[in-house]
Amino acid sequence: MITLGIETSCDDTAVSILNKKKILISKKYVQPIHSEYGGVVPELASREHISKIYNLVNDSLYESGIDLNKIDLFAVTKGPGLIGSLLVGYIFAKTLSYTLNKPLIGVNHLKNTSALSS
Repeated sequence: MITLGIETSCDDTAVSILNKKKILISKKYVQPIHSEYGGVVPELASREHISKIYNLVNDSLYESGIDLNKIDLFAVTKGPGLIGSLLVGYIFAKTLSYTLNKPLIGVNHLKNTSALSS
């Protein structure tokens, strides 16, 4: 079971690829733009996610040696978080899921689940 996970709840864009419970790759882009405002600006965060998510997913697939068609499951942060940022990740993951006819699950990134912690 190979899972591609996407996290865009606030101001970091993160992508991980797992084979069962083994992390094959985990990449993150930290948005530096917010430092000049003293906090996260939601609209800027959403736009940064849009500009970075494709390359981050593509680089993760390439560096892990996993073909997109080999992904069995897509996971994406469903909350909590900034709605615009969450939508970027969800729409990206939903598009991949729909196009490849693979399942998509939403994950609360603040809750630990027994399936992942055991």
